[in-house]
Amino acid sequence: MGKNEKEPSIFMQEVKRDINTFRRLSGKQRVQFLWDYYRWKILGGLTILLCVILAAHMLWMGQRPCRLRVCVVLNTRQYCSDWFHDFYKELSSDGNKAAIDVNQDQPFDYDNAYSYLHEIEVMTTISSQRMDAAVCGPDMYSYLLSINACAMLDEAAPKECFDKWQADGLTVKSTAGVFLKEDGTPDTANAYDGYFALDLSDTAFGRNYNTEQDLSDGEAPAPLYFVIIRNTEHMDDCVALAKAISEP
Repeated sequence: MGKNEKEPSIFMQEVKRDINTFRRLSGKQRVQFLWDYYRWKILGGLTILLCVILAAHMLWMGQRPCRLRVCVVLNTRQYCSDWFHDFYKELSSDGNKAAIDVNQDQPFDYDNAYSYLHEIEVMTTISSQRMDAAVCGPDMYSYLLSINACAMLDEAAPKECFDKWQADGLTVKSTAGVFLKEDGTPDTANAYDGYFALDLSDTAFGRNYNTEQDLSDGEAPAPLYFVIIRNTEHMDDCVALAKAISEP
């Protein structure tokens, strides 16, 4: 070895040794050799690869073209995928085949010890414009009101739609912008009233997906609301959804 030539590192010496050993082995022996000496490296590499694939999938799901993103938090343990599948077929009849993203896995329950995390998740989703509309119970509806996330239906929807909802007794007048102070008292300085939701309890959707609640004796069923998010960029599709989901 020349004076200027560096001696191979221990790592490279081990790699060269393992390569030579691997070449001398037969088929099954090679598999056993790799498993005995490299199993953790292989498992670690597969784990990293899986994480990269999942991250890429989540990124793609977040960036893919969607004409509507709906968050559904029912008062029951049911899933309404079939209803939204039928709605998508009707909506896409206009030739726009962009997907509808329906999130039915978002928890929101103020009786849960981790309800503050539910608030953070919903706030993050709305801030990143990944929620155009919501179907939810009283807990999430009260939170959406408190952060001024609800569009006023009489301003968002055509007059004939709003008038029909009012005639059917579906519109819900509430107060938005009420925050709790540090001492727990409400701050109503920026509060304002408006029609922010539709009560779906007595609609076909509500009868299908809001009646199987786990109730104690004498407890009234919780209402189910439909809300359009203020910062949506898909108002026409939100109104189309509101019309479909409020059918009697």
